[in-house]
Amino acid sequence: MQSLPIFLKLAGRPVILLGDGEAADAKRRLLLRAGARPVGEEDDEARIAIVACEREDEAVAAVARLRSRGILVNATDRLEHCDFTLPAIVDREPVLIAIGTGGASAGIAKMLRLSIERMLPATLGSLATALFNARGRIRARWPDAVDRRMAIDAALVPGGPLDPLSDADGEDVERWVAEPGAAIVASMETIILRSGDPDDLTLREARLLGRADRIIHGADIPEAILARARADAVRLVGEASSHQGLPGLTLVVKWGG
Repeated sequence: MQSLPIFLKLAGRPVILLGDGEAADAKRRLLLRAGARPVGEEDDEARIAIVACEREDEAVAAVARLRSRGILVNATDRLEHCDFTLPAIVDREPVLIAIGTGGASAGIAKMLRLSIERMLPATLGSLATALFNARGRIRARWPDAVDRRMAIDAALVPGGPLDPLSDADGEDVERWVAEPGAAIVASMETIILRSGDPDDLTLREARLLGRADRIIHGADIPEAILARARADAVRLVGEASSHQGLPGLTLVVKWGG
């Protein structure tokens, strides 16, 4: 990974936009959609810029001037002059999915965006907003942080009451918070690797890696596999016996054969 994906809050903030023509117009629409204020090069408050000049010499000169001021620059169709790139976006406000290829292929990013667009229901944004608004009641019902995360995970799994790929919305969140539900229990799962290629993981195995609170594995398990786990999951090298009964989901990863 050579870039860090981030989301910038641009509402009301100035962003320098240079250039004319279709490319500049497209970037202007994108900035306005994000609530930014497209401004000229003379603006002293702007910290990022988009250079969409059609002529190569104008674009390169503009990039040099802006970088000399410490401004981060995106140069349209000129990857070698970019400090950041602009992803393809799937918008289900407040849910945003950004698809980037590091500038390698806008076509691939576009096709992936279209595929994801077809997958995601229009109600996804309202589901996310309802969960945000229900934070206090969710915390009151599941005071323990591990129990709370497990309850939310269980609701969001495929087929669950809040499955993000279903038509679940705010009313479903209200019903879920109010219903008695099953007790949250600790669990331990094991996945047996057939290879070191993460593409060989089954859908269930990939989901377990994404949900586990702790991963117990041998020292020889490839990093490419472990990278599919939650970023905040605890990684432990050793045996599973001493971790039986701990709260949350413990996942044991081992080789087959």
